[in-house]
Amino acid sequence: MTPNPRQAELIDAVRAEGAVSVEALAARFGVTLQTVRRDVQRLAEAGLLARFHGGVRVPSSTTENIAYRQRQALQAEGKARIARAVAQRVPDGCSLILNIGTTTEAIARELLGKRGLRVLTNNLNVAAILSDSAAIEVIVAGGVVRPRDRGIVGEATVDFIRRFKVDIGLIGISGIEQDGTLRDYDVREVTVARAIVEHSREVWLAADHSKFNRPAMVEVARFGQIDALFTDAPPPEAFVPLLAEAGVECVIAD
Repeated sequence: MTPNPRQAELIDAVRAEGAVSVEALAARFGVTLQTVRRDVQRLAEAGLLARFHGGVRVPSSTTENIAYRQRQALQAEGKARIARAVAQRVPDGCSLILNIGTTTEAIARELLGKRGLRVLTNNLNVAAILSDSAAIEVIVAGGVVRPRDRGIVGEATVDFIRRFKVDIGLIGISGIEQDGTLRDYDVREVTVARAIVEHSREVWLAADHSKFNRPAMVEVARFGQIDALFTDAPPPEAFVPLLAEAGVECVIAD
């Protein structure tokens, strides 16, 4: 499903609190209990939230991500703002790696106005977007294509990326835990992301506010391994000293 504006705000409210009662949600949004229960039912069926008696919580799975089509719809406006902020900072004539993710796909659309870029990617969606520009050279990594999101993964992908050293590695992520660990779900995807981090002169992380305090199973990197974080809202208070200690520039996309 594609959440409507109220349902998207409801998801944000639950993620901010971890768990919320139906009554609190009804009061917050000025709607009836029946309306909230109907929204919660639909969002739970879509796997975006989890129900419990009298309330709703964030899904607790650390092993499986939300489906690709659902992720495309979630936080779309925030991802668009992040993409514009990133594109403004990317100079013409530089080399980049973009990995798998709906946020990196949004960034690719904003990069179409750039000239002289050389972009390496393991994301066929990113490659399709950027190939519309004659001013951008696109290099596609080899490997196994994952049907659900057209990401390319596997050892062949890692070996290919290790041949390069780019100016900027642009990565998305599924979750950022309170200790500053960046995590994702698929170990094959994580292995590729680690190679990107290792073979980029600068590492930029693009993550909307819903990624904070979201659990996932496999560690990709830590704050100390990235140079800049692009997000759409101020990070939760607990993350501020961690970012400062790691020397990460935090860019809030207006």
